[in-house]
Amino acid sequence: MLNTYFRVIVGFMVILSVVLTFYVNQNWMWFTVFIGLNLIQSAFTKWCLLETILMKLGLKKEGGSCAN
Repeated sequence: MLNTYFRVIVGFMVILSVVLTFYVNQNWMWFTVFIGLNLIQSAFTKWCLLETILMKLGLKKEGGSCAN
């Protein structure tokens, strides 16, 4: 369940940042870069802030981290 919520939230954030880049200001592209860097970081450290937040909200971890 955690993995599903994670993928939906990250996908929504990427789409949101692209829409904001196109319609508001090109500097919103840095939000997309931030998301990508966090995904790369989590692949190496096996720690993800979004995963921690979702677990504190009560979602169950079915194994693995954000990289899974």
